[in-house]
Amino acid sequence: MLRVSLLACLGAAVAHAESPRVHRLEATPATVAYGYYWSQAPPVLRIPSGDSIDVDTLLTNTPEGLARAGVPDERIQSSLKAIVSEVTGERRGPGGHILTGPVYVEGAEPGDVLEVRIESIELALDYGYNGCKGVLPENCEANVPVRIIPLDRQRMTAQFAPGIVIPLRPFFGSMGVAPAPEAGRLSSNPPGRHAGNLDNRELVAGSTLYIPVFARGALFEVGDGHAAQGDGEVDQTAIETSLRARLRLIVRKDMKLVWPRAETPTDYISMATDPDLDVATRTAIQEMVDFLVAQQGLTRQSAYQLVSIAGNVAVTQLVDKPNVGVHVRLPKSLFVARQSR
Repeated sequence: MLRVSLLACLGAAVAHAESPRVHRLEATPATVAYGYYWSQAPPVLRIPSGDSIDVDTLLTNTPEGLARAGVPDERIQSSLKAIVSEVTGERRGPGGHILTGPVYVEGAEPGDVLEVRIESIELALDYGYNGCKGVLPENCEANVPVRIIPLDRQRMTAQFAPGIVIPLRPFFGSMGVAPAPEAGRLSSNPPGRHAGNLDNRELVAGSTLYIPVFARGALFEVGDGHAAQGDGEVDQTAIETSLRARLRLIVRKDMKLVWPRAETPTDYISMATDPDLDVATRTAIQEMVDFLVAQQGLTRQSAYQLVSIAGNVAVTQLVDKPNVGVHVRLPKSLFVARQSR
């Protein structure tokens, strides 16, 4: 009986040791990459594949910018004050996003895929902001600070103006991995094959992002929190805010990708970026065709026809220069009968 009890305890201990853990990762001057993705960036956290991070991210602004817009000093996060004050010089840029990370995921090697399961996202603040620039800046008034928008975290809505209420669907504008070493220190502004500043509003809690890996450990970073955004992000900003999330990071040795892909509970999503909108569109469509050929066994012609009949091609963003983004959504419900067989 004693031997059986000891074996049971040992089995329970091994099972506990192997079960996924959650690692807390706060945003501090020591745990952020301010404005870049880089294969040489030292990791701020190392985790086994399959573990989750409970991570804080900060909005893309400064305490001075928020104060000019009317946010009282006591409502500006102390972590933002510390990071903007202490992360300076060569530790900042060339982009403008405060990204938490990088996180080294054990076992990740170039050629693998990092699966990012978005388990939960919470609003860290009761306000966000929207600027005015983007593709038609002639609509913007000169010398006007960013617009502060109150967030109702109970109702998950924001009142844009009297009688205009915005439903909130928080997501991260930027989730990505380090680019290949030869790319050097890459600005956080444009998205690419490493994902990064995708600004894809479909990547809410319950969704999964798949990113090709280019550097050992993947070196995952996350930030640029949005409470709500339309496809295109035409004035260059969403409702920008700080977020807290739980993300599970899994190394996939069984997948090979050229561009990031995603899935939500309802859709498969292909993505692409390029300085030329036509090229980005063609690539995103071809990515979906390739997915259907590989995963659903369709011919290329049938896959292409299905995308035309049932797919939804959308401009993800037009403002993260030099690259614009396009994504294609295809409903999973199309394949329910096929999967049941």
